[in-house]
Amino acid sequence: MLDTIRWDTDLIRRYDLAGPRYTSYPTAVQFDSQVGTFDLFHALRDSRKALRPLSLYVHVPFCANICYYCACNKVITKDRGRALPYLQRLEQEIQLIACHLDPTQKVEQLHFGGGTPTFLSHDELRQLMAQLRKHFNLLDDDSGDYGIEIDPREADWSTMGLLRELGFNRVSIGVQDLDPAVQRAVNRLQSLEETRAVIDAARTLQFRSINIDLLYGLPKQTPDNFARTVDEVISLQPDRLSVFNYAHLPERFMPQRRINGNDLPAPAQKLEMLQRTIEQLTAAGYRYIGMDHFALPDDELAIAQEDSTLQRNFQGYTTHGHCDLIGLGVSAISQIGDLYCQNSSDLNQYQSALASAQLATSRGLICNADDRLRRAVIQQLICHFSLEFSNIEQHFNIDFRGYFADLWPQLLNMAEDGLIELDNERITVLPAGRLLVRSVCMVFDAYLQHTNRQRFSRVI
Repeated sequence: MLDTIRWDTDLIRRYDLAGPRYTSYPTAVQFDSQVGTFDLFHALRDSRKALRPLSLYVHVPFCANICYYCACNKVITKDRGRALPYLQRLEQEIQLIACHLDPTQKVEQLHFGGGTPTFLSHDELRQLMAQLRKHFNLLDDDSGDYGIEIDPREADWSTMGLLRELGFNRVSIGVQDLDPAVQRAVNRLQSLEETRAVIDAARTLQFRSINIDLLYGLPKQTPDNFARTVDEVISLQPDRLSVFNYAHLPERFMPQRRINGNDLPAPAQKLEMLQRTIEQLTAAGYRYIGMDHFALPDDELAIAQEDSTLQRNFQGYTTHGHCDLIGLGVSAISQIGDLYCQNSSDLNQYQSALASAQLATSRGLICNADDRLRRAVIQQLICHFSLEFSNIEQHFNIDFRGYFADLWPQLLNMAEDGLIELDNERITVLPAGRLLVRSVCMVFDAYLQHTNRQRFSRVI
């Protein structure tokens, strides 16, 4: 089976390196300021000519309370009025982008992230969705993949009803941990009852999919108390689970400086947490999709992996990687054809650019031929744990082994270690290597040797 994992502690210790999550290749670390608005307009024109379907990501940065572990682009404020000027600029951005696209380009995927999207009032959510529907071709038959991130402390039955009415059919619910001591240590007090109420509402209102996010490696966590959290979450029966490794990088993310480093679990404890979590989820019928993701066998991600159609983009594993991704809002990233571009991550700069009727594009990258080739290789490995050389050779008109001759010794070492199976026709990531697939992908990353690895989390 595709989801088979074999736990090999020795292999994990040797290959548990810091490296990219490969939601893109090249990664956002390679973006620079030479790419700007002109490049974005050019890419949008190509998208319009090709009538490619769209995926929209909308970033809502506001949170009422700070979670100490958080590394997202956010604005912490109790003042709900701060959302209004932001939404005004966001609507300007929607108009400026949409006028360069064809109104017949269907929006197959929509995702609201943050921050806390439900920080917005019901009226503000209605207005924002009305603007998106006015300027983009959103689907009305519930066939789209329209998701939103939910903080159960910021949502109730009426909120969930509104979201369903507005066209959302997927929810991703932040939980992280249910243990009160852990929650106090990260300043996120959230009861099981609050979480269950949101999930019950989603099921009653016939949301198509429910995802729950967990974090292991947080302060005060132990293998035993995290196992209890996982058991409680399994009882809620989400369709998907994301089990992320907490990366403690206080030098980069100021809120993390409020975490007492002495409270963090030891590396061996973190490994035990992950191992027990995998055992618990596997016993409960969840399939390992890859990286940190698990899904029930009838979930679209699991089915796409079986069908070899699973893809990966800035929204993680997806069945919509063929769409042009349009990022809207502060810090949002777009991927349109061979262009990656990102809006300013500074809220004031984002708003002032749009106040001047200018897009807030601040940096990006245009893929070259080598980028496209390596992107295809990494995508195959990280989504399907296998790579047929002939497919790459036919698509890119190369000799695979000749093109990557300098990498062959590294791949041979991985094969000897039992991470992969390697022959003249394919690479297969073995069950003991699937948890470490990022390490395999890193072999093909042309930029990694010139990049500061401290910018990335560890593989496990």
